[in-house]
Amino acid sequence: MKGEKADDSAEYRTFPNFWLRDNCQCGSCVNPDTRQRNFDTFQLPKDVRPVKFSETEKALEIEWSDSHKSSHPWLWLRSLFKKGYIEEFGKDHPTRYWGQDVGGKSIEEMTPTVDYEYALNDKEGMARLTRNIWMRGFCFVENSPHTPEATESLLKKIGPIQNTHYGGFYDFIPDLAMADTAYTNLALPAHTDTTYFTEPAGLQAFHCLSHEAPPDADPNEPLGGESLLVDGLNCARILKNKYPAAYDVLRTVKLPWHASGNEGIAIAPRCAFPVIEEHGSTPFRIRWNNDDRGVVNIFEAEQWYDAAQKWVEIVRHESNEFWFKLNPGRILIFDNWRIMHGRSAFKGTRRICGAYIPHDDFVSRYRITNFEHEKIIGHNLHSSPADTPARNKAVYDRITAGP
Repeated sequence: MKGEKADDSAEYRTFPNFWLRDNCQCGSCVNPDTRQRNFDTFQLPKDVRPVKFSETEKALEIEWSDSHKSSHPWLWLRSLFKKGYIEEFGKDHPTRYWGQDVGGKSIEEMTPTVDYEYALNDKEGMARLTRNIWMRGFCFVENSPHTPEATESLLKKIGPIQNTHYGGFYDFIPDLAMADTAYTNLALPAHTDTTYFTEPAGLQAFHCLSHEAPPDADPNEPLGGESLLVDGLNCARILKNKYPAAYDVLRTVKLPWHASGNEGIAIAPRCAFPVIEEHGSTPFRIRWNNDDRGVVNIFEAEQWYDAAQKWVEIVRHESNEFWFKLNPGRILIFDNWRIMHGRSAFKGTRRICGAYIPHDDFVSRYRITNFEHEKIIGHNLHSSPADTPARNKAVYDRITAGP
């Protein structure tokens, strides 16, 4: 089936018959409430074909050999190709990397923040919060009440709390209630959480409700406990540019990860995963926690350790580190797929609350609050042409060639 754009600049495309019939968007084929397909694709005749068609100003109208009639808007057909896709559905906000080799202001000078009440009670406030996390990887929420209840209320506005073997919403002090170094007062190097899940936790939140000095503390000495953030995706970019062979090792060598310290718990991913996961050729998720890493395959160990050493040097470079103090009333929320976090050792007792939120739920909230509903639906239903290059050049040429 051939179609062309009905204006002064013709664009010729050849669409497979079965594909057009399967993607009819009429009310009998697609439930208008759920946007789900209403028919069994595989009950259609394999040789279904148009018996009659016409071109209107807005759509390609087709009458099919199975007696069905469909209408395919030109804008929708054009959206299947790169330029038209962006025009019809828009695109997500760009990632803003920070740290080493990134020009402009430092992250300290442009720290993303939003007010608690604004984020909790105003759609535009939630849009700003999620947009900051999407673009910079994290955001501070200022002026929160100093309670776990207030913290949890805000997080549930973003998405459901993710339950793990640690529970759901957490509220803890360094008492080793769980067998994890997070439940101590020891320093923690930059890492991502839940590397041992097949799909690691998406967002993570921390709110320091209090930090009490030990009874014998010198009031003139700092208590420690500064927090650390590192842009893992930017570190991956640096590694790729400076040491492409090392980058290739960390994206291809798959490692075991585990959580085995608590009685009755022996968690590991369904399969091994590399440190750097890519979408196409772009890094999109970092899985890094040396404490939770299993044994490197002996046949790949030499090259992996060499690559990991280069990675660690980049991660620990001072220009990639953002240090700050978590205080009551200031909630930190960050993307655990991108941002590595850590802390310095501390004295006394800190009470921290927070939670994980699944990544898909975060992305949903980001798009719902930042874009028009119909554009979101279109975005969700269609693969971006940039993300799905043709597997077969002959097929691509057949579809895109002119008359």
